[in-house]
Amino acid sequence: MKEASFRVYGYRWIVLLVFMCVVAVNQLCWITFASITSRATEYYEVSDLSIGLLSMSFMIVYIFVCIPASWAIDTYGIRVGVGIGAALTGLFGLMRGLVAESYALVLVAQVGIAIGQPFINNAVTKVAARWFPLQERATASGLGTLAMYLGMAAGLALTPFLTDRFDIPGMLVAYGMVAMAALVVFSLLARERPPTPPCPPGADDRSLVFDGLKQTLRRKDFVLLMMVFFIGLGMFNAVTTWIEDVVAPRGFSSNQAGLAGGLMIVGGVAGALIVPSLSDRARRRVPFIVVTFAGATMGLAGIAFAESYWLLLASAFVMGFGLLSAGPIGFQYGAEAAYPAPEGTSNGLLLLMGQISGIAFIFAMDGLKDTGTGSMTVPLIGLIVLMALGLLISTRLRESALIKGDACR
Repeated sequence: MKEASFRVYGYRWIVLLVFMCVVAVNQLCWITFASITSRATEYYEVSDLSIGLLSMSFMIVYIFVCIPASWAIDTYGIRVGVGIGAALTGLFGLMRGLVAESYALVLVAQVGIAIGQPFINNAVTKVAARWFPLQERATASGLGTLAMYLGMAAGLALTPFLTDRFDIPGMLVAYGMVAMAALVVFSLLARERPPTPPCPPGADDRSLVFDGLKQTLRRKDFVLLMMVFFIGLGMFNAVTTWIEDVVAPRGFSSNQAGLAGGLMIVGGVAGALIVPSLSDRARRRVPFIVVTFAGATMGLAGIAFAESYWLLLASAFVMGFGLLSAGPIGFQYGAEAAYPAPEGTSNGLLLLMGQISGIAFIFAMDGLKDTGTGSMTVPLIGLIVLMALGLLISTRLRESALIKGDACR
């Protein structure tokens, strides 16, 4: 396909697909224990919070590894940066299965996988920018982010059933084999860049990493976007971590909790397939961020108060469709608003916000739950209020000059 003085290549879809495989497997490893919290506490003879720490470790590690990972991605590129993450996920994912009977060793392996996460997730917009023209980048970012949702959906929905059949060690071995397979596929098929860039020479030049970091933090729109991610992504991390504890006091089982969490991700998959492509066609980002964030707020309210299972499932789908379709548009908007800061830097800062808030929200939900019934209604109401604040902040965003212009068009 030839456009003006530059070309885009069909192999871009292969690169995106193998990247998506690595992303999905890493997220599957993150969310593994969320829908079997009670069973894991019995198996390892530890507290709910200790099982929550297996997921929360990803957020803690992310705070320390985010900037170095973004630097590696922006300095050495996709194959090295993402390759580090894929290797850590594969090796420690397999280790997790081999030492599955020991909580302490599983936690060590989980931390190893967590170190790999920012090397993978921070590269979403870098892959899009390196291989795709501007009018396809929200779509490419959407598909890259979609892989996160697919991995989470698999972890939430499949883990209870695999645990029923193979117990926790067998389930972890299966996931470890999948992680190694993803590493092999990425190593064989991933490419750093196309023979020629997907946009005119110089049209997408980026500044050095640390210069870009300073530039990014001076952009009002990007700072506002960081606030939106702080609230939205933090809420999502907390709710998915405690999904069983959120619904159990209302009589829902762990399998029902897993299916509700899985349907939340299914909604996100649908949103990530539909909404970013509409954004690309409209060459607008902000209206889509506002509308999807509003939908996510309504879905969260349903999850907080639903007494019937069908209403819980519908609310989970609505929240997932809204919040998780806002994610890829937000990542791409951030890359455009932060221009010429490197894509890995802008992407990493947005994810960092969600990891920091996720830790705070996870502890808050555990600390504020009713000690008698285990109900999390009070912290969920707090999250709904924060989501309404995030929605208000999103209305203050302005369209970036890059999406309104013709660079890399």
